[in-house]
Amino acid sequence: QVQLVESGGGLVQAGGSLRLSCVASGRTFSYYAMGWFRQAPGKEREFVANIRWSGGMTYYADSVKGRFTISRDNAKNTVYLQMNSLKPEDTAVYYCAAPRETFTIPTTRREQYDYWGQGTQVTVSS
Repeated sequence: QVQLVESGGGLVQAGGSLRLSCVASGRTFSYYAMGWFRQAPGKEREFVANIRWSGGMTYYADSVKGRFTISRDNAKNTVYLQMNSLKPEDTAVYYCAAPRETFTIPTTRREQYDYWGQGTQVTVSS
């Protein structure tokens, strides 16, 4: 049974930083791409960033490019999202997600991801 558990959210002032973590269990972590999404109140869940199984390639939403960095440590079964220069519009619940299939090229589409964590709240005050 695949489980994803996020942590690291919190309240931060605009311009500050947070690092989110997502620990995966239940299968061989290094075989799977990973993604981060977020959902603000009253809005649809949107793509933030993804990373290939090897960690060699990453992709970001335009809204976070240059401020957020996704990375992974396959030895620790963990994917990270380093968030710098946070803005109030980054306020949302952040979710990590993973596909069911191995060695897939990750996309921005929610439909590609079969497993989701419970989410961690990030609140950025102005």
